[in-house]
Amino acid sequence: MTRPITAGVDGTQESLAALDWAGREAVRRGLPLRVVHAWRYAESPAVADRTTQQGWASEGVAEAVRAVSARHPELEVGVDVVEGEPVHALAHAAAEAEMLVLGSRGHGPVLGFLLGSVGQQVIAEAARPVVLVRAGDRPAAEAAGREVVVGQHGDPEDSAATLRFAFEAAAARGAAVRAVRAWTLPPVFAYSPGSLKLLDDSGGLEPYEQQALTEALQPWRERFPDVPVAEHLEMGSAGQVLLSVADRAQLMVVGRRAHRTAVGARIGSVAHGMLHHAECPVAVVPHE
Repeated sequence: MTRPITAGVDGTQESLAALDWAGREAVRRGLPLRVVHAWRYAESPAVADRTTQQGWASEGVAEAVRAVSARHPELEVGVDVVEGEPVHALAHAAAEAEMLVLGSRGHGPVLGFLLGSVGQQVIAEAARPVVLVRAGDRPAAEAAGREVVVGQHGDPEDSAATLRFAFEAAAARGAAVRAVRAWTLPPVFAYSPGSLKLLDDSGGLEPYEQQALTEALQPWRERFPDVPVAEHLEMGSAGQVLLSVADRAQLMVVGRRAHRTAVGARIGSVAHGMLHHAECPVAVVPHE
């Protein structure tokens, strides 16, 4: 089954930038584009009836689609205007997509596609990668020389989905991958006889971390031999290290495990930090 690149639009400048980004990505990958808009009926005497409101929503989406189709006349574009709760509609759309692309206001009290926690909930619940794009994003940011930066941590299987997404994106762009692994000194009580033996065999903490990064990248180097790869190992918190190289990125790729709390799903601190502070588009990839 061919999965489309799906963009969620709501008429904001951020979502229109996301639609532009999704259109370019669909062309690069030879995939169709799907545009989704979720709207809610405003039941009020001062507002028009349901049919009229639906017409307004449909026309707004149609105008945005006409613009992206004019830029990419070869692109196959489908449109879904659905009435319903945005988180459910967008998470459902993501499940059927290669990726879901949303607008992001980045730093500040608002995160993601709509006001409040909607964007964060969509990211936490989506079964497929979600890419967040800011209003200022332009095609020039994808110029040659800017890398696809990806965070790698844990064992190879922990980051397999994240690395796959990064290498596929780099291959589609003709870009290089910068794989970043951050490490910190563990507390003394974290050591065990088994971990001490591993560290001793590898010559210490830093060589151990370097070996772990190299091993995680090896299958993706073999699968994408034409993608240049830079290994970036640095001591520090993962969020700080990734942000330190974000200015060279045309796309930042991070993994996520959603955390369930009494007030709903929450994403991890690294993904949260990238969405707030990285200027480039950020792809959040669920662990497999």
